[in-house]
This record gives sequence, structure tokens and C-alpha cells, in this order.
Amino acid sequence: MDPRSSTQDVHRCDLCKTAIAQSYCDFCHVNLCKPCLREHISDEYETHKIVRFQDRKSTLIYPKCKLHTPKTCELQCKNCDNIFVCSSCTASEQHRGHIFVEVLEVYEAKKEVIEKDAEKLQNLISPKYEEIALELDNQITNLDGGYEKLTSEISNQGEQWHREIDIIINKMKTEIGEIKEKYKDLLQKHFEEIKQIQCLIDKTLLDMSEIKKSREVTPTIEYSSKIREFSKLPYKVKVPLATFIPHLIDREQLESLFGQMTPLSSATEESVWSINQPNTSVRELLDKPELVATIKTGYGSVLNVTCLNEDKIWTSGLTKEMKCFNINGSLHQTNTIKSGELPRDLAIDSYGNLLYIDDTLNTVNKIKNGQTNKLIRVKIWVPVNVCVTSADNLLVTMYRNFIAQSKVVRYSGSSEKQTIQFDDESKPLYSENKEMKYISENRNHDICVADCRASAVVVVNQDGKLRWRYTGHLAVANIKTFKPFGITTDSQSRILTADRNNNCIHILDQNGQFLRHIDNCLNDPWGLCVDNNDNLFVCECYNGNVKKIKYSK
Repeated sequence: MDPRSSTQDVHRCDLCKTAIAQSYCDFCHVNLCKPCLREHISDEYETHKIVRFQDRKSTLIYPKCKLHTPKTCELQCKNCDNIFVCSSCTASEQHRGHIFVEVLEVYEAKKEVIEKDAEKLQNLISPKYEEIALELDNQITNLDGGYEKLTSEISNQGEQWHREIDIIINKMKTEIGEIKEKYKDLLQKHFEEIKQIQCLIDKTLLDMSEIKKSREVTPTIEYSSKIREFSKLPYKVKVPLATFIPHLIDREQLESLFGQMTPLSSATEESVWSINQPNTSVRELLDKPELVATIKTGYGSVLNVTCLNEDKIWTSGLTKEMKCFNINGSLHQTNTIKSGELPRDLAIDSYGNLLYIDDTLNTVNKIKNGQTNKLIRVKIWVPVNVCVTSADNLLVTMYRNFIAQSKVVRYSGSSEKQTIQFDDESKPLYSENKEMKYISENRNHDICVADCRASAVVVVNQDGKLRWRYTGHLAVANIKTFKPFGITTDSQSRILTADRNNNCIHILDQNGQFLRHIDNCLNDPWGLCVDNNDNLFVCECYNGNVKKIKYSK
């Protein structure tokens, strides 16, 4: 056997096929020995990249400039939608005065994002889907046994009765079969959906693996994270078994007294799977919250904050500009409202797009890829605050001019799906004025509104039924009138609201019970949000700062 064809053989020169390779062309992907090196680069040296053999495949492949061949593009123009440019492009009239960023910097940042996303998909999201699939598989496996036992119980009861009730027994057995098949079909359908998503995750991980190995700049920079998409876990479906309740024999009421199954028309039991709140992870409150960072926004007054991801936040104040900051406090991006007015409130949708309210045009708008699009336009009513739900719907608080009324409206896309305005006694749920009414959806789908004028947090369920009101707690140090402004919820279904009068944050459980408060030397706390790790961000209205606070373990 020729040792050069063996997998244990050393790497040989691709030109002469005999000598050991000491060099490598990172552009042509060719092994080279020293004698063949000159021959390989004889056409034009600049078209090759020769490195030591042990350093092969270490050179980044930059995109070629379409205007200045054969130059490569090592920069991106921030003013031109981050298009690739070469050094000659930067000196051209087209890019005069523009801001440029090194492609290598963007490339390395994206590689870090891909690495984190791959780790999260592989270690957190994919195992969770495996857990869901396993539970569904176990339910499907145990379904026959459970219903066989139920059928046996009915048969044993039937043997004690006379022949004239056989028709009733057969009828109920048929009902059992229909219920079993319905629930089995439901579980099987959900199981198949979960397996499809698992296949998509596996494919995504494979694509990420290829990108991580690749030295191509363009696919790496164009990588778009799917973490938000896969993090929206499906409902946990658990099918309850019907039960048979026997009765004493009464010939005059055979059919009604033979027994009944419960539930006969019950829907499946549903609960929400969560990545951020796994069954084994409970984040308890810290005895003493910690101030992690203070971000100076440059606003005279900062009113709103929302988390883009674990590394960035969007903010707005009493200017037409909306600013995105890195957690280290550096300005990452700025967007300006088209109308030139002030953004009333901010939110982030499940795809990472920025939403804002323009109350001069009565619109809710979305900024995607630098373009502003109108999502919702309201007539007569004026939108005030907005949040995005777990189902990617929008909840918007609004008031009506000239007639003192306030309400919450749920939108799916631009379609109005639900209006929440009155309680069961037809009394208004919210104070009837145009002041801020920040809104947030809790993990149990409750809708939480901080009603400043009413000095209350008003919580209704997803059907709009009043659950409870919270009007403050004596444990708060200054014991001034409770004035809630910003409101948000965390992974443990706790509700946090900013009490501007008392310069603190109230923390409540999902049933409205006061747990504790955070002060941390806060001044005029206003807008709030929490990230996926339950870090709290607080707008200090009049000094223009946003404080990051760790309050749970």
C-alpha cells in the first residue's frame, strides 16, 4: 500500500505530490513545499495568501469590492446600511463624512453571538424540547393502559346489572373510545409539532456549526439569531383521564344512574413551558439588592427603557430621539421619530424590532432594518403605553379626548381583538385621564397596569376580569401616597412597579401580595424593564440615568 495514500501519512505538496508541505495558500487551499512555492505564486503574488502549514485556514476571506477590483472590503459604512466598502470607497464623494466600522470587529462580535446562541440552543432550549417530547411520548404510551383500566371498571359494574342495560354499557364504551381517540390525536399532533421544531433546532445548530467553522465573512455577519423564535416554548399539554362514578341499581333510572364519566367535555389541561423559569430553578429575592451599573443616557429626562437582549437596552426621553445603549453605557444606535415629536412609550417585539407610540399621530409604529412602518392607527382614542405579549400580540393603554375614558386594547397585528374597560359592575377599571398607564403581561397571562392617577396597580386576567388592585404598603419607608409609574414582570411571575413618590420599587407576587421594596438611592424612578436574567433597569426621570439592579439570586 502506498504510504502517501494512508490516513496516517504526513501532508504532501499538492503540486509535486511527493515533498512534505511546509506552507499553505489560504486563498487557493493548496498545500505547498518550498520548491513549489515560487511556481504557485508566479502569476500574481497579491492573489495568494501564503502562511505556515500549521497556520492554514486562519485567514479571513473578505468580500471583494464591486467598484474597485481587486481590492477587498475591510470596512462597513454605518451611514449606508452597513454596506461593505474598501479603502478607495471611503475616500470617494459618495461616502464623504460617513462613519466606518472595521469588518473584523463586526465579524468577531457576531462570532461571539453565534457561540452564545449555539450554546443556549444546545444546552438550554434543545434539552427543554427533548423534555417536552419525552413527556408527550410517555402520555401517549400510558394512554391505552389508563383507558383499558377505565373500560374494565365499567365492564365490572355492568356484569352486576341485568341484561336490559347492556345497551347502556355499549353506549358508554363507545363514548370512552371516542374520548380516547380524540385525546390521543391531540397528543400525537402536539408530539409531531414538537418533533418538527426539534428538527428545525438541529438544523439551526448544524448551520451554526458550519458558520463557526467558516471563514466567510458575509454569512457570519448576515447571521440572524433565532433564539427569540425558539425561546417561545409551546403550551404544555396534559390530557386528564376521565373517571367512572358508579351508582346503586335503580331500574327506573337505568341510564342516568348507571354512572357517568368525568370530564366528558373537558378541554386539555394547559400550562406554559418556560425556558427562563425551569422547574428546577427558582430565583429568590436578595436580602439586599445590588446596584450593578449606571448608564448615563444624555437625556434631560429619561422616561422609558426596554431590553433588546441581554447586552443592549433602548431608551427614550423628552426628545425625538430613541437611543440604544450597550450595557457598558456606550451608545450603540440612535433612531429619530419621523414626525419629530416625542416617543410616548417603547417596546421590543419577539423579532427584536423596536416599537414606539407616536401620540401626535395616534399610531403605534415599528422600526425594522432602519425603516419605520405604521402598525396601528387609532381614531378618536389616543395610545399611551404599549407592551408585547408572549403570543406576540400588543396590549395598548389609551384614553379618549374630551370624554374622560381609559381602556386597554389587545391587537393581533393591526386587528383589534379585545377591549378591557369595565368590571363586572360596569364600573371603569382604570382612572379616566390621559396620564401614563404603563402596562405589562405576567407569565400567567394576567394584564398589569400601573394607574398613577388612581394610586393603584390594576390586574385583570387574560379575559379582562378584575383579579385584584394594589394600593401600596406601609413597609415603604417614606409612607407617602403610592404613585406607580413603570411596571414590569419577571421570570417568577413577580410584578415590579416604580413608586415615584417614595423613590422605590415595590415587588409583588402574582396575587398582589407585597414582598419587599428596592430603594438603592433611586431618584424619581419612572420606566422599568427586566432582562432574561431578571436584572432590573430603572429610569431615573430627571437626572437622565438608567440604573441596572440585581435583586434576585
